[in-house]
Amino acid sequence: MPLFRYTATDATARTVSGCLEAVDGRMAATELRRGGYYPIRIEPQAAASAFTFADDLLQMRRRPSRKDVLSFTQHFHNLLAAGLEVDRSLAILSELAERPQMGAIIRSLLQDIQAGNSLADSLAKHPKVFPKVYVQMVKAGETGGVLELVLDRLGMFMERAQVIRDEVSSALLYPVLVLLAGIGAVVVLLNVVVPRFATMFAESGELLPPPTQMLLAVSTFTTNYWWVLAGLAGATVLGGHAFLQTDAGRGHWDRLVLRLPVLGTLILELEVGRFARLLGTLLQSGVPILVALGIVSETVTNAALAQALPMVRDGVKRGEGIAGPLKACGMFPALAVHMAMVGEEAGRLEDMLLKVADVYDLHVKTSIKRLLSLVEPALILCLGVVVGFIVVAMLLAVLSMSDLAQ
Repeated sequence: MPLFRYTATDATARTVSGCLEAVDGRMAATELRRGGYYPIRIEPQAAASAFTFADDLLQMRRRPSRKDVLSFTQHFHNLLAAGLEVDRSLAILSELAERPQMGAIIRSLLQDIQAGNSLADSLAKHPKVFPKVYVQMVKAGETGGVLELVLDRLGMFMERAQVIRDEVSSALLYPVLVLLAGIGAVVVLLNVVVPRFATMFAESGELLPPPTQMLLAVSTFTTNYWWVLAGLAGATVLGGHAFLQTDAGRGHWDRLVLRLPVLGTLILELEVGRFARLLGTLLQSGVPILVALGIVSETVTNAALAQALPMVRDGVKRGEGIAGPLKACGMFPALAVHMAMVGEEAGRLEDMLLKVADVYDLHVKTSIKRLLSLVEPALILCLGVVVGFIVVAMLLAVLSMSDLAQ
């Protein structure tokens, strides 16, 4: 829907401005009046010339980020903890939103609340911003009268997930930069430096050493037939993407990844930790275990693990508990199974699941640091060997020509 900029006043005659999505300007005015505002000016986003270039740049990304949702959740919890009502809290949050799109969504939530809808139903209208697990936890909080507590747990869960993503991204930054710099150096050598020497070697008419001949052949191919390499790379990427979009392809790929010697174990621990934290948080928030397992199975990213979760859910439905089905599906490590068993016996399953998540999160971070400490020197060594081969091949040719000249 089109985006409209508006200026309006509220019941206290205070002027407010922002943006909202609506079918047309009349519907935008209706939505504002429904929210208790009196519109002064409504303009389509494209016609709003009085706003700065920075505001226009903010419009380029229409969907709020995870950090926007995290900030909304934390501020929402703080306002409810201060004793404010839900609608008043949403009104304040709509003004505090840094991204206009997030502000428009919050105002939409406020309008739905004022129209008599529940917060969970209002959140469910924005599935690309608030995932199913978020909606279900809020619904459980509303039903049990503990919305403030649920938002606090949601904020901690999202903050923990964001910390892990940031740490992994930071750890991968240096190896990726080294790899890109090395690839760039090799491309420049093969396509700029080596062809200039090739012309000099050809004019000499002398027989070149085998390493130099091999290097010149590679340089000639990459210079003249780079489009073949680009086409193969593009076809591989597109074909792989299409293959992974199918259920069978995704399942085969995820099972193959889990069989890798070191990386497979790391990915499994990462998925199990995420599963345990999500399930534990849902159970703590009052979501029934069968409903929680259904939600978790839809959010697990590894298809092989997701395909095993219905078996776990069926076992729980038959009254077998959760530890037995987790062990029977063959996807969960022994530590996770035994800690779940202890949690069931002690009546503290959700607490033990969160401890499982803490254990695996810590182990994953340690494993990533250890793995990268080995990958970085190995990557530098491999790039050094490639660049060294190019340099040595060129020097051999130059030295052989010098010997012949003497």
